[in-house]
Amino acid sequence: MRKLRMRSMIAFLSVLCTAHSYTALSDSSISAFPQAQLSDFDIHNQKGLLAPILIPRVPGTEGSAKVRQHFVDFFSTLPQWNIQWQNSTSQTPASHGQEVPFINLIATRDPPWVTTSGDVGRLTLVAHYDSLMTPAGFVGAIDSAAPCAMLLHVARSIDDALTKKWEKMQADGISDMDEQKGVQILLLDGEEAFVSWTSTDSVYGARSLAAEWEQTLHPHWSTYRNPLESIDLFVLLDLLGAAQAPVPSYFKTTHWAYQKYAAVETRLRQAGRMNTKAIFLNEAQKNDRSVWKGGAIGDDHVPFMARGVEVLHIIPDDFPHVWHTLLDDGEHLDMDTVLDWATLTAAFVAEWLELDDFMTTTTETIAPTWVERSELG
Repeated sequence: MRKLRMRSMIAFLSVLCTAHSYTALSDSSISAFPQAQLSDFDIHNQKGLLAPILIPRVPGTEGSAKVRQHFVDFFSTLPQWNIQWQNSTSQTPASHGQEVPFINLIATRDPPWVTTSGDVGRLTLVAHYDSLMTPAGFVGAIDSAAPCAMLLHVARSIDDALTKKWEKMQADGISDMDEQKGVQILLLDGEEAFVSWTSTDSVYGARSLAAEWEQTLHPHWSTYRNPLESIDLFVLLDLLGAAQAPVPSYFKTTHWAYQKYAAVETRLRQAGRMNTKAIFLNEAQKNDRSVWKGGAIGDDHVPFMARGVEVLHIIPDDFPHVWHTLLDDGEHLDMDTVLDWATLTAAFVAEWLELDDFMTTTTETIAPTWVERSELG
């Protein structure tokens, strides 16, 4: 058995510490946790988070560029986030020998006192923003415009609280290793196959980024060897936004994180902060004898998991009936489900980052969207 290098051991222990040491949101924070706003996810509101993504956005097309501009415009309102792009090209089975560009967005917020990127472990939130090439006109609302909008909502929801927390820590002189936690959002290009799903006709952007990060070495004195080791948990959202589509726990090694996510859901529901009735994360009670379906679904996590990254895959195992059809559009989203996933994910991230004392809370509740639909007839 080969001995672990010291920095790898430190990184491993840091992940274990993160997994078991963060404090749950208080009851008062849960009961007043701000719900996602319908206006942000209104499919007709071009100033919102979701509507600008609800267009065909095949890699290398004008639609793809428009969606990236939407992301740029959004993050321009959150100047503390560091935005980077990772670019690659590849031929595809449908490109007739031409190189297709794939452009990944990487948005990061680290503690302001950190001077070396390799010293920060990050919760990494992921969705793909591209859409299928065929059928023509495919929008991909659940796949994955809505998950992308949810992550934008998370970024905005936690931004002010992160600033307040880190300012207080600096004022109190706290900046030790236990607080070297950041957050990262990956909006990946080229997840969809162009012809049929294979290991080479899929996850183009994810494959490129994972390979590049594996070879990108941090300074030798860093806690983490490369950007992959800096990922404490890779949380991938996909196919979210349809009603009655529960998400199982896929991997034993990250079931603890699934349970944390599920516990937040339970508490939000008990506090009346979610409008749907069906449980999203319904396998919190799984044990070693349960059936684990990890590896059965190909997605953007695969090239990262192959390199040792821990993955929490948030995707229904029973794909919604609109999957890969023209019916996967804004009109077929279940808006209560979309809003609840956005609220839940923001609360999970706020808890992970221990923002309990810093989140702006509200006692206002959002009416179920079915009420609005009934008023419209």
